Amino acid sequence: MHRIACLILLFATLPAPAQDAAQPTAAPAPSAVAGAAPQAAAQQIADAEAAIGKSDWKSARTSLDLYLAQNPADARALFDAGYVADAQDRLADAESLYRRAIDANPKSFEAHLSLGLLLARQGNTDDARPELAVATQLDPNDAGPALKARAWRALARIDREDDPDEASNDLLEALKLSQETTADTLLAAGIADQAGEFEAEAAAYRRVLARDANNADASTGLAHALIALKRYPEAEALLRGAVERSPGDPALTAQLATVLAAQDKAEAIPLLQKLHDAHPQDPAITRMLASVLAVGGDYAASDHLYVTLLSATPNDPAVLVALGQNLVRQLRYADAFATFNKATELDPANADGWSGLAFAASRSGQPAVTLHALTMRSKYLPEVPTTYFLWATAYDNLHQKEQAASYYKQFLESAAGKFPDQEWQARQRLKLLSNKP
Repeated sequence: MHRIACLILLFATLPAPAQDAAQPTAAPAPSAVAGAAPQAAAQQIADAEAAIGKSDWKSARTSLDLYLAQNPADARALFDAGYVADAQDRLADAESLYRRAIDANPKSFEAHLSLGLLLARQGNTDDARPELAVATQLDPNDAGPALKARAWRALARIDREDDPDEASNDLLEALKLSQETTADTLLAAGIADQAGEFEAEAAAYRRVLARDANNADASTGLAHALIALKRYPEAEALLRGAVERSPGDPALTAQLATVLAAQDKAEAIPLLQKLHDAHPQDPAITRMLASVLAVGGDYAASDHLYVTLLSATPNDPAVLVALGQNLVRQLRYADAFATFNKATELDPANADGWSGLAFAASRSGQPAVTLHALTMRSKYLPEVPTTYFLWATAYDNLHQKEQAASYYKQFLESAAGKFPDQEWQARQRLKLLSNKP
């Protein structure tokens, strides 16, 4: 069974999650990890740790600076000093001190963990991951299994985007050492989403909502999973209740509008219009409203919104493609051609841009451009009946009869009666192309 599915099934067998606060990201306190000071420890360390216990960072720093001036390789004092610097938001100093603590004692669990957490907070996951991985393999001693579980959880968050399976393994390891929390369940749902396992994602979010029906993150996440599964009526019921509880929440309202639009319900446009009026500078809401208006046939209003978006970000390929598709619907092929051409120049890997450019070029009488656009599109997407037809007509217009006939045949094989007008045209052209000159 897939590791992510196993993780969700494990959650189903566990008791309700613990009432947890947000996962802390600062270094573990020295008093929690260092144990009793050795007999020979200088009085400065004892004074510093007493000050740390009172959050008296200034006094702690003074004591530690004095001690480290005489004992620069003391791993415990270096870690304490790193912790104080971390608490004072002197992050460069904290990183340096943690690294010195590791050099002095490579098996210092708390130093590896703290450095990993610090680097992760700064977005330096490439350097954070190996530190956290080392921490998971070290003995936490007096720190206890809860802090080792914290290292596994931090790894899970790092691995989530690039390796969902590894992230699931990380979280499973954390659960072996500590009780499940609501944050764990939400993280598991996010891992499942990253892997495209929407059933598992939905199961995790339902587990959270069973305990806390008003959890906004779980409601939004479950709605996302249901939308991905195209379970629109179920998503609509969930979102209507969530929007009633949080009527001003833009994310929930946008999701509800998405679900209504997917079901061709007329409520979608006024709901989105109201949301847009409240958040006129939100590009995601503006784009969503433009798309729904276009589907509803209000091309003028849709164009206005796309142009507004492009005035702020003129080189956004996604908006250019959306506007180009809108222009095609209005039969404005020359304008659509220019728009798709710009989009593909900006983003040569945009398959939708190449699809649009191929169609607009075909309708604008530019068969050579059509063939180029289709060639580029084929790098990213498989052929479909409409592209076979575009290949055929482009070759036909260039008087390349053999290639045209081949693509007309492939079009007819794939069309299967779904495009009667084009199929009739293809058969007529094949008859003419087969005539000997």
